[in-house]
Amino acid sequence: MSIKKQFIKTKPVCKVTFSVEAKEANLASVVGDFNNWNPTEGELSKLKNGTFKGVFDLPKDASYEFKYIIDGAYLNEPEADSFKWNDFAGAENGVLEV
Repeated sequence: MSIKKQFIKTKPVCKVTFSVEAKEANLASVVGDFNNWNPTEGELSKLKNGTFKGVFDLPKDASYEFKYIIDGAYLNEPEADSFKWNDFAGAENGVLEV
C-alpha cells in the first residue's frame, strides 16, 4: 500500500495516487471524506501485477479521513499521515493531509 502526493503549482489541488497490492482481490476502492465514502467514486483500477491504483485530485490545505475497501473488507493505509478514531465506524480511519 502506498500514497503519492503531487502538488500542482497552477491549481489549488493535489494529485493523490493510492496504490494497494491485492493480487487475489476482485474489487478495491478508496473511500473517505473526499468522496462521501462512496466506493463507486473511489474505485481503483487493477493492474496486471495485481496492484490496484487510482489518482484523485483533492483540494489542497485540507485533511481527509479515509480507508480502503478490498472485496468488502475495510483496511487502513499503514503510510497514512495519521490515524483518527471514528465513533460511527467504531475503528480508526487513516488521515491524509494535503
